[in-house]
Amino acid sequence: MGLKTLVIVESAVKSNTIKQYLGKDFQVLASYGHIRDLIKRSGAINIEDNYACDYETLAQSAKHIQNIKKALKTVDRMLIATDPDREGEAIAWHLKEILKKGSALKNKEVHRIVFYQVTKKAVLEAIEKHRDIDMNLVNAQQARRVLDYLVGFNLSPLLWRKIRPGLSAGRVQSPALKMIVEREGEIEAFEPQEYWSITAQCTEKGIDFTSKLTHFNDEKIGPKDINHEKRALTITQSVLKEANSKLTVSSIETKNKNRNPQAPFTTSTLQQEASSRIRFGASKTMRTAQELYEGIQLSDGKTGLITYMRTDSVNLATEAIDDIRNLISKHYSTEDLPATPRTYKTKSKNAQEAHEAIRPADAFKTPESIKPYLSPDQFKLYELIWRRTIASQMNSAILAQTRVDLTCPNGQFRSSGTIVIKPHFLKVYEDIKDENTAPEQAQLPALTQGSKIDLQDIIPKQHFTEPPPRFSEASLIKTLEEYGIGRPSTFTSIISTLLKREYVELEKRRFHPTEIGKVVSKFLCNYFNNCIDYGFTAQLEDQLDEISRGETEWVPVVDKYWKPLDKDIQSTQENVKRSDVTQEIIDEKCPDCGKDLCNKLGKASRFIGCTGFPDCRYTRSLDNNNDTDESKKTDITIDHNCPKCESSLEVKTGRFGPFIGCSSYPKCKHIENIVSSSDNNTSCPKCSSGQLQQRRTRKGKPFWGCNTYPSCQYALWNEPAEKACPECKWPIMMCKENKKSGAFHECPECKAQEKITDDSQDN
Repeated sequence: MGLKTLVIVESAVKSNTIKQYLGKDFQVLASYGHIRDLIKRSGAINIEDNYACDYETLAQSAKHIQNIKKALKTVDRMLIATDPDREGEAIAWHLKEILKKGSALKNKEVHRIVFYQVTKKAVLEAIEKHRDIDMNLVNAQQARRVLDYLVGFNLSPLLWRKIRPGLSAGRVQSPALKMIVEREGEIEAFEPQEYWSITAQCTEKGIDFTSKLTHFNDEKIGPKDINHEKRALTITQSVLKEANSKLTVSSIETKNKNRNPQAPFTTSTLQQEASSRIRFGASKTMRTAQELYEGIQLSDGKTGLITYMRTDSVNLATEAIDDIRNLISKHYSTEDLPATPRTYKTKSKNAQEAHEAIRPADAFKTPESIKPYLSPDQFKLYELIWRRTIASQMNSAILAQTRVDLTCPNGQFRSSGTIVIKPHFLKVYEDIKDENTAPEQAQLPALTQGSKIDLQDIIPKQHFTEPPPRFSEASLIKTLEEYGIGRPSTFTSIISTLLKREYVELEKRRFHPTEIGKVVSKFLCNYFNNCIDYGFTAQLEDQLDEISRGETEWVPVVDKYWKPLDKDIQSTQENVKRSDVTQEIIDEKCPDCGKDLCNKLGKASRFIGCTGFPDCRYTRSLDNNNDTDESKKTDITIDHNCPKCESSLEVKTGRFGPFIGCSSYPKCKHIENIVSSSDNNTSCPKCSSGQLQQRRTRKGKPFWGCNTYPSCQYALWNEPAEKACPECKWPIMMCKENKKSGAFHECPECKAQEKITDDSQDN
């Protein structure tokens, strides 16, 4: 008879899955995540006593601990199978420490087991290879928790006093906010530069193609060398005249090129690719991946479908590679299979190579074969992981790249095209180009060197350089990873915290810093630059990894970070006033009292106010600049009085922009929406009497709603276009855009789509 064993995992879902794999001698219970944390008040950490920590059991965990204690009375040993990372190791240690205080562990064996996929084979192997709790991992987690606690209980209250209550600063979130704010500064400071491209419209054997000017009168023309219209038109007219409707094929160069498959997914690359391909945010990606990892009920029982989803390794287990290669040879072709397995090298210098990349637990569970058992979101993410993993072990695609030079007496043009000769891995996982990568041209017609082709026209086109794009979730995660800031388990929480604190907003899937976000970032940069310096933050992450590997002690690492920060906090507390942070003097005097005016941070946004406040209460909207007559500035005529009290109406500016309000406020609180000729004048399709106008939610997110609200509550998240749907004939469509389709119209009712052309935009 075997040992009676209690197995502890983190979630109820995982416990239900594992129960199916183990016999009658095993019980499986869940800890439901962390069960103990630092006490929720100042003084939880004794800095003088080597950062000794005062922990308390979480209220919601008490009943789970009681269940574990009760189960321990009937078993011989306890195996703690929490997640295979620092957090999981810390949970295991905290659970053991709590149970040690009583007699629950008397005469009981306690071991730690880890597995990276929730399958019967992986769980049984882990039980055979049980070990002790790894205190190096525990100390690394404890160091991170101590630092986060010290920052939260000391730096965050400083933000409350110097800026606004309810704010927070974080060891990792603040550098991420700095990135977003700095990018916004680059965009605001950006000055577009004009340049022109000159393109030949050609045809050969009924196939149209284009070719770009590269030389004029033996002078090389770079992409941005033609910087004004006059020169562009001069070159165009000269080349057209000399070409006389013909261009000569002067050279043709074709060469084969290999395109290699990408490595299997890590946490960050999965979040990036899920954002680009299936429009999942980072939190949705990780939530869905957790479901796939913990177990899905299939026809043959409940099983985990993917390996552990918090990893920075690109390794695959030998048995997994064998299964993948077997699948490729059976489901595709032996030509798609490389002679030896592909190996990949992680970009993260601190990657835990003992871990695996995110992959299917069983390669032969194809997405289509298990689709009936998955939700739509689960299927999309599983298919993405499955295809990326299978493709990573296939042969490189072979492409033929053709470059053709076309000449006339005073000009040279170049066309390039790419065709796929042997797709190999592209059969499984089609490439999606980065937003900064130029698209490949379509296949060129068959051309012969020395032949003449028809020149239809030469088109000069004006362009302007564009500022760097705002961060998306995918590009922010990628940049954080490149700087070495954060780790696989933290990217989601970084983004959610920035959004929750309203430091940033997501508009069209891009991060825009709010005014309060800019102020917080500027404050931290001015007074705590070391705390949010990218290099310093990345160095600390490296040191935490060193602690987890047993290469350094955790207390000196915390000391090195905290003591300088503590001095800066004390200095800022004593020497910096709130007005130093929230207002800036401008070169203008108050029209009411003559004192200096300043740019102030209000509850909702910035505004111009008098430094003589509260004695002088002069204010105006920041948008109105030096013009205090808002009616003139917004070009709005008010031709009636307040319908409630007969007082005059005036234009005011609130949190959500200009509006018409009663001059007797606060006695009379009557307000009206502004109907401006500059707005989108699309008629409301629901009530027909109102118009759809841009407005903002309480959190600042833009939408288009009927101006007769609340009598008509019709609203859209995307800008409306007064164009009937070609399918269901709904009176309007929405203007949308994405990387794959470009600009298009979509019907808000039946979701029919129609590509936006130049003609449709003119209409």
